[in-house]
Amino acid sequence: MPQQSPLDLPEGDPFGPHNLPYGVFSTSAEDRRRIGVRIGGHVLDAGAAAAALGSPYAGLLGQSSLNPLLAAGRTAWRDVRRALTAWVTDPGHRVTVEAHLLPLDEVTLHLPYEVADYVDFYASEHHATNVGRIFRPDGDALTPNWKHLPIGYHGRSGTIVVSGTDVVRPSGQRKAPTDPAPVFGPSVKLDIEAEVGFVVGAPSELGRPVPLADFEDHVFGLFLLNDWSARDIQAWEYVPLGPFLGKSFATSVSAWVTPLEALDAARVAPPARDFPLLPYLDDAELDRPGGFDLHITVSINGQEVARPPFASMYWTAAQQLAHMTVNGASLRTGDVYGSGTVSGPETGQRGSLLELTWNGRDAIELADGKRTFLEDGDTVTLTAWAPGPDGTRVGLGEVTGRIVGQS
Repeated sequence: MPQQSPLDLPEGDPFGPHNLPYGVFSTSAEDRRRIGVRIGGHVLDAGAAAAALGSPYAGLLGQSSLNPLLAAGRTAWRDVRRALTAWVTDPGHRVTVEAHLLPLDEVTLHLPYEVADYVDFYASEHHATNVGRIFRPDGDALTPNWKHLPIGYHGRSGTIVVSGTDVVRPSGQRKAPTDPAPVFGPSVKLDIEAEVGFVVGAPSELGRPVPLADFEDHVFGLFLLNDWSARDIQAWEYVPLGPFLGKSFATSVSAWVTPLEALDAARVAPPARDFPLLPYLDDAELDRPGGFDLHITVSINGQEVARPPFASMYWTAAQQLAHMTVNGASLRTGDVYGSGTVSGPETGQRGSLLELTWNGRDAIELADGKRTFLEDGDTVTLTAWAPGPDGTRVGLGEVTGRIVGQS
């Protein structure tokens, strides 16, 4: 019986030709980093395949980072994707393509792009309401500006790490409301934030805002993101200027970037707006809805603890990009921005331990004991999928990280 080809995927494989996410990999035999495209349980060495097939995209795909492809712009993204789809589906290319497929478990995945700037938002009404109720039980859950603009802050691009990187428990100042003075030491309220990240490809000009309609001209794709958070450090430092050390020690991102084009079937309308939006944020007349129907699962030590629904996010990625640049701030290739914690209306849909345990009041049960916040040795994994064409699913890979104590 002839051996089955890696290109003969089971029906409904979430990493079939309808997906084709991009990453960067190396092998034990060769440290050189190369652009890879995931197909089923294998990685296609995209640059080598392009060269073997005489493709005009061999230069873009033969790089050690996605940044040149990101910078090439939307037309190039579309054309390269069409070429890749043909390579993995056309029987005439099969022999050539198979020669450049490697099993996933035989490669090392790396951060697939060079990060320029990093911005994190706060776009889930359910998350923001829960946080407001926890910290302002006698006041309004949402601040007066929340439904008028996407709230965000600038993060630390140098501490964005690829999935699988250990996260060292951070230290800093912390002070409980009843403490007479702050103390210094390791965080005792280490948390996660289940998010979706977006990476910018084509840059923009300083002083020229990017309108809602130009979102797809600048954003290449999306990926899973875990913005680790030290809640005790954050609580003491964030007034009046917002998060700083409580957020800047590590942000984990998936090794795979899913092109926006692969998610056409996952487009959904965002929740109804409660207030009229200013014109630069008003997406009512856009050709396509700005939300994405992404289904996220959060697991700790292999045990599922939450399923946050991305379709419930109040602010869309296009609105976030428009707001981020409306003051004239420019985009650079490799800019990353996070959606903010994804949470839904149900208890089991909350994307942070702060919400799941109500700031430590209600422990969650794991097989190895109760948790309010993360302990050393805990591993957190985010996975997700989205609806694809013709009833398929688009796999979004995973982002994982293990907490380690300070040496």
